[in-house]
Amino acid sequence: MSTSSVREVFGSSKPIIGMVHLAALPGSPRWGGSLQDVVRRAKADARVLRDEGADGILVENFGDVPFHPGAVPPETVASMAVVVGTLVGESKLPLGVNVLRNDARAAVAIAAATGARFVRINVHTGVMVSDQGILRGRAHRTLRARAALGANVAILADVFVKHAAPLVERPVEDVAEETVERGLADALVVTGPATGRPPDVSFLERIKSATPRAPVFVGSGVDPDNVAEILRFADGLIVGTSLKRGGVVTAAVDPARVRKLVRAARA
Repeated sequence: MSTSSVREVFGSSKPIIGMVHLAALPGSPRWGGSLQDVVRRAKADARVLRDEGADGILVENFGDVPFHPGAVPPETVASMAVVVGTLVGESKLPLGVNVLRNDARAAVAIAAATGARFVRINVHTGVMVSDQGILRGRAHRTLRARAALGANVAILADVFVKHAAPLVERPVEDVAEETVERGLADALVVTGPATGRPPDVSFLERIKSATPRAPVFVGSGVDPDNVAEILRFADGLIVGTSLKRGGVVTAAVDPARVRKLVRAARA
């Protein structure tokens, strides 16, 4: 995916992708017993993001803690397909899928079945150590699954994803370049150490310099105060926490917060 391809998908050269964090799905410890309630809340959040100027939406099973380190069970895939399919039909924005913690195969399958346009993969190449244990990149399987399904789905792959650490220290430039050149990721995602915390701008600059042809998204910690500085180097934003009521990641999306961020980014 080139910068021009980003514009084709999102209608903007510096797209703002808003997060829809799903409530707990069937089978997870915090499941509330009604998928209709999950869909209703997701639709409400997606509607606010659309109406207040976001360029895309990323859906993830955020409420399913503790996350599976690899493949999720069939009930998770089925539930996410229901939700994503509903949002694709209603939001009219490009939608993406992230199946936490690292089920890329499921994400590609859900996107292919629902018409979603992109997926996010937390560990696409290499190995990371997380609270779920060791997360392994399976780019070889993911790319072959995408080809087998005939899915026109872009892969946004994290470099040193948040809430994790590399098993072996390596220059971030090497990891970013390999994720694109050998893992065939279409775009990269850069985060801070945890949800709601931004990356160091110098770290972002190093990744962008190492992969000048690949779009680089910032995937955590973006807010109206730092968005101008981040967009000096980033080609797009994935924003969740700062768009929620009170800045609480589990709260509903706040129209005023979305509006404020969009205005700051466009300025």
